[in-house]
Amino acid sequence: MSDTSKGIPQEQLPSQELHPPPMPVINLGHLSLDDPTVRSRVVNDIAKACRDLGYFQVISHGISQSVMDGAIEAASEFFKLPNEIKKEYASDDIRQPVRYDTSSKDGISMSRAFLKHYAHPLCNWLQYWPQQPPIYRQAVSSLKKEYMAKYAVEVRVVALKLMEAILEGLGIGKEYMHEKFEEGLQLLSVNCYPKVSQSDTSIGLAAHSDYGLLTILLTSCQGLEVVDRSSNSWKVVQQLPHALHVHVGDHMEVLSNGRIKTVVHRAVLNPQEARISLASIHGFALHEKVSSAKELVDEENPQKYKESSFNDFLEHLTANMDNRQRNFLESLRM
Repeated sequence: MSDTSKGIPQEQLPSQELHPPPMPVINLGHLSLDDPTVRSRVVNDIAKACRDLGYFQVISHGISQSVMDGAIEAASEFFKLPNEIKKEYASDDIRQPVRYDTSSKDGISMSRAFLKHYAHPLCNWLQYWPQQPPIYRQAVSSLKKEYMAKYAVEVRVVALKLMEAILEGLGIGKEYMHEKFEEGLQLLSVNCYPKVSQSDTSIGLAAHSDYGLLTILLTSCQGLEVVDRSSNSWKVVQQLPHALHVHVGDHMEVLSNGRIKTVVHRAVLNPQEARISLASIHGFALHEKVSSAKELVDEENPQKYKESSFNDFLEHLTANMDNRQRNFLESLRM
């Protein structure tokens, strides 16, 4: 994740919490229909949401409720483990394949515990996942219930469908760099935010943007807020049954040469219950550079960003570990 900077709104922004306006809800199942008119309408809706807002929600995405519930259950059971077990995965090395921490040094974690690990290709990473609770690391082929591994595989399918639609909406074709998306990186950030009390801060994760191309978020209850660009205020993300929240990241802004802007968001603590969120972050492979699509660069729209990779992002974080005002995207602007 990229961190806060002068280009990102402060915590004092007004909130629309009392009367949050609706946000786009897109039926992803319509992308698979034979009717080209319907598909074109969905692609246009996704393109408009990306261009105007940087976020939207999807329904009919193909992931069953049991798979979604199983992933939340696996995450919840992990965070209930004794601290001595969870701390086996604690590390200051952000390059570890699995890393657990609480209120880390990233400058944005205010009140959360998290477990981050890679998930694609699953056969390369599953061996590093936590062995406790047993349901967390179940191999897909032996699942009796649908837990984290099954969800990781299926949400990546959703991400690839969305990428095709976004690229089509940008006018560069859904097959653009298809192999690099297919071989790309998937990082799961599994978060636990405590139930808020009057003595606690209300912010679980401060304002930030995500480094990758796309983030798909599954949450157990309300607590996500995004910056509404038109009013420059915080907008509460609605909690719809069986919906997934999608927002674009820093590398999507780079790829689109600024036609799509990364979205600033934060997590607030829920006064009724602890909150689990699963952020599936999708991008190119570790050392694969993302650059502005040449089809979107011309004399009127010169290249606005330097190319970079996920590895560059990790180096940026390491070099700026003590600087809370660092921002990866700002470092890429030309």
